[in-house]
Amino acid sequence: MNFRGRHQPNPIAFQIAPMVDFLLVLLCYSIMSQIFTQWEAELDVKLPTASSAKIEQRLPGEIILNIMKNGTTVVNGRKLSDGELSTLLKRLVVLFPGQPVLLRADSDTAYQHVIRVLDLCRQADIWNVSFATGLVETKGES
Repeated sequence: MNFRGRHQPNPIAFQIAPMVDFLLVLLCYSIMSQIFTQWEAELDVKLPTASSAKIEQRLPGEIILNIMKNGTTVVNGRKLSDGELSTLLKRLVVLFPGQPVLLRADSDTAYQHVIRVLDLCRQADIWNVSFATGLVETKGES
């Protein structure tokens, strides 16, 4: 006896619902990654230039401290006093040891303001500090 029928299963058709789900997740991921990769270019900070400057990839979770001309420190679009900045940095060290910090100081910022922020980083036990510089513009570029 042959219990197997001669019935051939229909080929599986293209499933649109999983593809839509996948595209939605991909869209959400790309939007979120775009938000987190911004260099806070909207701030009015003119970086000092260096001939050996390179545009590096941001480290994951890197905090950007912007130091304006007048010495004001801006983090994530918020102006912070020294006390608020110190509290923020100390909380970051507790939550994320080895937290990378990027200092973006205006080229016209007094050296004292940069040292003040560096001192706050040191008091919070942040050792992974880097400085942002701009590329030297040549006369042939526009």
